[in-house]
Amino acid sequence: MSASLILTQLLDRLWDNYCRRVEYARRYRDLVLSKGGRVVNDHIAFRTFNAPTGAQPSGIEAVARVITRLGYVVAGSYTFEDKFLTARHYEHSDRLLPKIFISQLEVDALPSEAAGAIKAAVADASDLLDSVDLARLERVAGLPKQEQAALVDRLYRFITQRPWKAPPRETVLEVNKASQYAAWTLLHANSVNHFTAYINEQQVPDWPDIEATVDGLRAAGIPMKDTIEGEPGSKLRQTATAAVDEDCEVTEADGRPGRLRWSYAYYELAERGQVPGPDGQPQRFNGFLGQQATHLFEMTRR
Repeated sequence: MSASLILTQLLDRLWDNYCRRVEYARRYRDLVLSKGGRVVNDHIAFRTFNAPTGAQPSGIEAVARVITRLGYVVAGSYTFEDKFLTARHYEHSDRLLPKIFISQLEVDALPSEAAGAIKAAVADASDLLDSVDLARLERVAGLPKQEQAALVDRLYRFITQRPWKAPPRETVLEVNKASQYAAWTLLHANSVNHFTAYINEQQVPDWPDIEATVDGLRAAGIPMKDTIEGEPGSKLRQTATAAVDEDCEVTEADGRPGRLRWSYAYYELAERGQVPGPDGQPQRFNGFLGQQATHLFEMTRR
């Protein structure tokens, strides 16, 4: 099994899990396939804390150390000062594999009380990957099939399981006042924040662009963001479904386990326009635009 096959299996499992959790993504997938189109994801987003997170590396590196061993390279860096965020996006040589957008909250930029509460909540984090797993990623082709399958399982667990204890209910509610991003990340940790439909590649004749796709999804009863970010003909246009809510694990004041209803994820749509390439010829824009991303971050606000 090659690194590309490990990557494909991991992405497929993450997409299946996401479709189980996010009804609107599942319904988009089913509608597109019923119309003879294809489902291609433009990018996948992750959220992290740039602060000590126990045994797990802090910030972007927690996820980047995996994807860079699977063929991804840095393709862009971003700063969102009003959200206290920095981010990078990564691309693979296979243009139909999703770009990966990893952001991190600059925790020390928050008010000291909120920053301290976040650090306390994640201080006991374990690392669900170890040096052996990372070493195996560097020599995938030489691994026995059983070890390759086990590696995919461990990578999947790393992304889908929270590495720190269930955060205190009061911490989530208080931190949310300073940063909704922080509250979300306390609850969901390394989980995929969202997948994104690649409108340019969906090949549905009666949904030729993002407007037609939004109209079709609304007609099917899927709640959508009120606006499309980006003007017609611009290099990037984005919108999204509403975010679904989940019952998330928290720790109550008396130490008992509890549940808190909170947002999980929306399904984003992206349509990419043309920009001049290095040779002067038009090529598809592959980056991200800060102001548009800022508006989409708000889709998980509760």
